[in-house]
Amino acid sequence: MNTTFEQLIPWLEKAYALKSALILFEWDNETEAPQEASEQTAKAIELLSTAYYEAIINPDVKKLLKQLAKEKDLSVKEAAIVKDIQKQYDSMEPIPPKEYEAYQGLTARASSIWARAKKADDYSLFAPTLKEIIEYQKKFIHYRLKAGKKKMKSYDLLLNDFEEGFTMKELDHFFETLKENILPLVQKATENKDKINKDYNYRTYPVELQKQFNHRLAEHVGFNFKKGVMKESAHPFTTNLHNKDVRITTNYDEHNLESAIFSTIHESGHALYEMHIDDDLTMTPVGEGTSMGMHESQSRLFENNLGRSRAFWVPLFKELKALYPDSLKDVDLDQFILGINKSAPSLIRTESDELTYSLHILIRYEIEKMIFEENIDIDRLPEIWNKKYEEYLGVSPEKDSEGILQDIHWAGGSFGYFPSYALGNAIAAQIHAHLKKVMPLETYLEQGNFQPINEYLKDHVHRFGKTKTTNEILTDMMGEAFNPQYYIDYLKEKF
Repeated sequence: MNTTFEQLIPWLEKAYALKSALILFEWDNETEAPQEASEQTAKAIELLSTAYYEAIINPDVKKLLKQLAKEKDLSVKEAAIVKDIQKQYDSMEPIPPKEYEAYQGLTARASSIWARAKKADDYSLFAPTLKEIIEYQKKFIHYRLKAGKKKMKSYDLLLNDFEEGFTMKELDHFFETLKENILPLVQKATENKDKINKDYNYRTYPVELQKQFNHRLAEHVGFNFKKGVMKESAHPFTTNLHNKDVRITTNYDEHNLESAIFSTIHESGHALYEMHIDDDLTMTPVGEGTSMGMHESQSRLFENNLGRSRAFWVPLFKELKALYPDSLKDVDLDQFILGINKSAPSLIRTESDELTYSLHILIRYEIEKMIFEENIDIDRLPEIWNKKYEEYLGVSPEKDSEGILQDIHWAGGSFGYFPSYALGNAIAAQIHAHLKKVMPLETYLEQGNFQPINEYLKDHVHRFGKTKTTNEILTDMMGEAFNPQYYIDYLKEKF
């Protein structure tokens, strides 16, 4: 080990411990904490956030990073950690500690405020908090750009936090390509939607039975319950402390069979990524997925490319039908496959079909650009949101919970995150095409044998954590960097 790097380790360990505490608070807030806890719990989060800030932003770490930038004998792991900590340092150091602490407390409280507003179908209950979060974000962007002496657009800086190398220039081109190719497919699918009857999906499916099947489903795809747990939350998510403590949530609807099923498969894809990180990397700054787009590719690969295929359901459908003999008595496997792949424009992103999903992301991308590049009036967001849904999907929300309040991301300050979902869809299609070339993928799915699939993904994607970039992973695995044409071809073939 490099001797200078060794001096950095105590700071990294302290930062990891504090980050773990913050993760546990976040998990608790979303799953177990009582409704009125958030205001007082936020103070503990503020203090922990300040301690985390000081574990990264201090003269000793600054000095060590400066020395390490000159070192020539760093290992791959050490170099990746130094790069990641330097990026964190550059992002956090320009922000005054008191403002950083206050912002962390604000976002800790915001999730419960958002949840109450969503339940009440009233955006005005959340709007003041959202305005405050956005104002903080704009101040932080100003601090960061000034400190780095960068001539960079505000929204590009946020995008870079989640998907390095993808600016508005690249994403505008990407989304224009999607619009050009997807909108005609959506129109065709809309015209044919009444030919597929999936009324069965909205019959009664007792939640306790759903929990039983979803536990089985997570195990089926490889989720290890000795290293992970599954709970409930309003908005399904995955989090982790290390590769032997990975946590997922889902949300159950008694009258929507698909909702929890595909949420569970999706979050299991995220979880497998984290469970497969090398032991040598876990509990370090690079012991997690390399980018939000690559992370999302794993969840979408499992949810859509694999989970909506006929082969996937061959070993599972009889079990599902036996669990709900009345609700599924008149449904066979072929009808079920048609149902889970039916495309029809809808209002809710997380419930949307595979074809229209990226249009939901496009809408959020365009609105976020307006927030940070055009200083749009935040009170007008519901109106703008509804108009864009009408323009792209031909549907318009009648209430805020179906529109502007459906996602929790902005309550956590996650601006620039949404485009990663669409990138993830495209990366998933690219990896799916590769898997079909290198293994008898359909046979494995029909056998319910996920071991060779997971081993391949572990060896070529997961285990590297952040020591490789998205494009390095793709190039090393299949000899080609990111190419969205695979996604276009996949959708055209399917729809």
